Amino acid sequence: MSRISTDQVKHVAHLARLAMTEEEAAAYKEQLDKMISFAELLNELDTDNVEPTSHVLDMKNVMREDKAEKGLLQEEVLKNAPEHQYGYIKVPSIIE
Repeated sequence: MSRISTDQVKHVAHLARLAMTEEEAAAYKEQLDKMISFAELLNELDTDNVEPTSHVLDMKNVMREDKAEKGLLQEEVLKNAPEHQYGYIKVPSIIE
C-alpha cells in the first residue's frame, strides 16, 4: 500500500517549481514511500522516558566569546590591494 500518490508528488514538484516527467514522478513516489515507511518505524519506539532535545550531543554554546580585537593597520591592508587612492582600495566603477 502506497502512502503517497503520484499526484501528490506532482503537486509538491509544482509548488517547488520543478518540471517532472511521469517517469520521474513514479520514481520519486517509490523513493518517498520508502522514506515514509522508515519514518513510521520510528513510531514503534518507546520514547516515554526520553526527554526532548534539539541536538544529539549535549552541547551548550559552542561559539567563542564575542570580543573586539585589534584589526590590521591600514598600510598592511593597502599593500595587498592592486590599486588604492586616498587610503581606500580602488575598485572598478559599476554604476554609470
